[in-house]
Amino acid sequence: MAIRNFPPVDFADEHGLLAIGGDLEPASLLLAYTNGIFPWPHENYPLLWFAPPQRAVLFCEEFKINRTLSKLKRKHSFEFTTNKAFKEVIAACSKSPNRKGHKGTWITPQIIEAYTKLHKEGHAYSVEAWNGSTLVGGFYGVQLGNYYGGESMFYREPNASKLALLFFVEKLTEQGITWLDCQTLTPTFKSLGAREISRAEFMKMLSKAI
Repeated sequence: MAIRNFPPVDFADEHGLLAIGGDLEPASLLLAYTNGIFPWPHENYPLLWFAPPQRAVLFCEEFKINRTLSKLKRKHSFEFTTNKAFKEVIAACSKSPNRKGHKGTWITPQIIEAYTKLHKEGHAYSVEAWNGSTLVGGFYGVQLGNYYGGESMFYREPNASKLALLFFVEKLTEQGITWLDCQTLTPTFKSLGAREISRAEFMKMLSKAI
């Protein structure tokens, strides 16, 4: 049965933990993201829901393109697509080590099933990087109105996922969308220009976006 409501995000603890249990039905996920909450499964724990006090956001105009990425952008032979291989992208992300900064993967079979359903309903997207016919990188996330949230990335060739993200940021900018939710500030996102904002500020931005 889908979750009917969550506690206010201000009830989250200092780590951002807001609620425990529930399910991953599309309606539950949509309710969560609409309210600034995301699931983060942990091994040997029930389903956990988070609304961290500091939210990582990548503002499109602040995307950092270093020399290496700038050179690769000019010379790469990758082709980028959206929503062409969602199942392949999320499966590849699940096999990448140290997702979300901890050992193993938080992308369980249940997560894969849930976000694949969400994709079929038009609320989850994927971005792919191809070298010929081979999928070499990409990421997936959630989309609600003008809100875009990134969930996980992977690469099989160096910088393929970063170039896919650059492609997507440029695409968002063309649509007048100015930011991307990164949830937590990982070293990769920090190196690309993401920064933390307060939960209160994030909630205001989220409300306007959706």
